[in-house]
Amino acid sequence: MRNNNQKIMNLAIGLPKKMDDNQGKEMTTGICKIKVEEAVLTKNGFLNDGVADLKHHGGPDRAVCVYPFEHYSFWQQEFGVQLPSAAFGENLTVTHMLEGDVCIGDIYQIGEAVIQITQSRIPCSTISKRTGLPNLLKKMVETGFTGYLSRVLKEGTIRKNSDIVLIKRHPKRCSVLFSHQIYLHKPNDIDGIKRLLAVKELADEWRKKMNKRIKRLNA
Repeated sequence: MRNNNQKIMNLAIGLPKKMDDNQGKEMTTGICKIKVEEAVLTKNGFLNDGVADLKHHGGPDRAVCVYPFEHYSFWQQEFGVQLPSAAFGENLTVTHMLEGDVCIGDIYQIGEAVIQITQSRIPCSTISKRTGLPNLLKKMVETGFTGYLSRVLKEGTIRKNSDIVLIKRHPKRCSVLFSHQIYLHKPNDIDGIKRLLAVKELADEWRKKMNKRIKRLNA
């Protein structure tokens, strides 16, 4: 299902490198991505792209980071600054694919590649350090404007002008925003956790954590 409003506004990749953390120290991070015209996507992510913190980032269930373009204007108005492209370390900045509309398990073809949404992104302090906005992380958690991650079902080349086509909408309709609320704001919502666990395409790491919550709540 092609939606002509869904477009790639920016395609970016980058390997980990040193960055000033805005506190007088250097840190190694993969958040600083560079705009490219095309990139090859594999099961483990884009070639010439990478993360520094392998515990919390990267891997097959987190191979691609997607961020809605519409949020940029919100943040720029909120903080009164002009953010750089790929400010949140995302690979794909897209239009008309907000967290409340995209669901866990949804499948999209983008260029030659096919991806499946696996989880909401859990933002970390590196985003605030990269942008120099100390309150950005807190606001991202509050709003749910976090972006989301996906696995790769089919490898291939994605170009800046590649079409985005919804191949399959997951029947459970658990939105990325819903998963964010359950994960970070409603940790004791048993019904919500069960609804999320019913989506077998959920990222394995999230499934493990949700199962632990269920056991704790039922103890």
